[in-house]
Order: sequence, then C-alpha cells, then structure tokens
Amino acid sequence: MTTLRTPAPPRPAAPGVPRRGYRRRSQPEAFAFLTPWLLGAVALTVGPMVVSLYLSFTDYDLFTAPHWVGFGNFTHMFTDDDRYLRSVEVTLIYVLVSVPVKLAVSLGVALLLNSRRGTNGFYRAAFYAPSLLGASVAAALVWRALFTGGGPVNEVLAGLGWHTPSWVDDPSFSLASIVLLGVWQFGAPMVIFLAGLKQVPAELHEAAAIDGAGALRRFRHITLPMLSPVIFFNLVMEAIHAFQAFTPAFVIGGGRGGPADADLFYTLYLFEVGFQDFRMGYASAMAWVLLVVIAIVTAIVFRTAKLWVFYEDRP
Repeated sequence: MTTLRTPAPPRPAAPGVPRRGYRRRSQPEAFAFLTPWLLGAVALTVGPMVVSLYLSFTDYDLFTAPHWVGFGNFTHMFTDDDRYLRSVEVTLIYVLVSVPVKLAVSLGVALLLNSRRGTNGFYRAAFYAPSLLGASVAAALVWRALFTGGGPVNEVLAGLGWHTPSWVDDPSFSLASIVLLGVWQFGAPMVIFLAGLKQVPAELHEAAAIDGAGALRRFRHITLPMLSPVIFFNLVMEAIHAFQAFTPAFVIGGGRGGPADADLFYTLYLFEVGFQDFRMGYASAMAWVLLVVIAIVTAIVFRTAKLWVFYEDRP
C-alpha cells in the first residue's frame, strides 16, 4: 500500500531577513505608486524652494533678469529697513501672546468637557466650529465689524462702563483684536487635549484623592505630566501656525499693516514687498529668514522637551 506524503511547508525566513524575490517584485510597484508624489514634490516644493533660495541673493522684479547682489538683501533687512524690524516685533508679540493664551483656553475648555456627561457631543461641536472657518476672509471681516467703533463689542463695553475707541483703528488695540481672533479659534488643540485627557488613567486620580490630594494638586502632578506629550505637539503646531498668520492681519489691518503698522505681520510685509512692490529677490530673502527662524524655534522646543515632556516608557 502506497503512503501519500504531504509536502513539508516552506520554512519561514529568519526574523529580519527579507525575502529577495518579494523585495524585487515589490520595489517597481512601490516606485510606480510613489512617482506622482515624487513628481509633485520636485515640481511644486523642492524646485520652487531652490529657485527662491537663488533669488534671495539677487535683485529681481519679475520684469528683468535677476541681478546678483550676494548678501545685500539680508544686510538691508537688518540694518536699513525699519518696517522689516517692525514686522518682526509685531509677529513676535503675536506669537508670544496668542500661542500660550490659546493653549490655556483650549486646555481649560477640554477639562470642562471631560468632566461633563450627556451633552458632550453638542458642546464639542459648538467649541470646534470656529476652527472650521480657519484663517478665512469671512471670519476676519466679521471680526473687523465686531471691533469697529460702533460695533457690538464697544457697545457691550460701554454698557459696562468701559469706553474704548475703535479697536481696528487704534494702534493700542488693533493687535489685541487679532490675538483674540486667533484665541477664539481654539477648537483644534481643544480636541487634541480632550483626546489626551481620555488617556489619563482614572486610577491615578483616585489614588491621589485617597491620599488627600486636592483637585489643583492632582492637576499639577498627574494631569499635566500625563498631558505633556500632547502639550508639546500643540505647542509646536500652534507656534508654526502663528508665525505664518496672514489673513487676519491683511483683512483687519486693511492690507497695509493697520494703524501705525500695529498689524504689520511678517507675512503681510513679505506679501507687500513681493506682490505689491515686485521686489521678489528681497521677498525671497525674507521667506528664507522666516523658514530658518521657524526651524530654530522648533528645534529649541524639541531640544528642551526632554526637560518637561514625560512618556510612559521612560522617566
């Protein structure tokens, strides 16, 4: 009687050793699928960046051939251009004020929503709705109407006994109105904070409460350390977004930097130099300085993260 043998299954490859045949078959298909993205990245991102880097060392006005000036554009912006220095000052004030306030408001609202039950869905949607508008012209126009001399904000403040001038026309209040607009759109970081709060183990709060820790102490020693990775992420994203703010300043400030250049954001001055004065070489130099500054700020935040960001897999 003949016994049929079942062929032995092929031995699996050793861990970490890829199958050569599979790799050879998958590489062409992978590159084929990546080709549209690679072409788009080269044509729409890498290529324009290289061209703008070259133009930053030239005097170029879109109508004549670029004229090489070396570091002349960079020297001029830091020594002879007072409006450039003013734009740097306004942008730094906006970033240093709006980012911490926006994160604090979004975290506070997230804590309130995390402690409520039943109507969370409605409140989440209501608080997130302003972020759907983004940096839109419509939102900026509405904001400008709210903060004009006869607008609802001044009427409410006058009813409370505070008489303020037109916010958008007064150098002392104009930038504050733009900061409030940025803070009002706190929905995106709020949702991220809310997701992070859901990951904080309730057992830690219960154990701390049994030991006599109050709500403030539990927030400081449990909630904040557990949320530090989320705070780190929101800080980086909101700082980059604040450096790139343009539409609110353009609309509320009337397109020319507002009263006494109080709203002269960096990006607004870059737009004015490049697309109104047609000084494309100078505008390219400004763009690269902004890129370097954002990279440095991001690197500093990453560098200092090990001092205040805590993960579960390391102390």
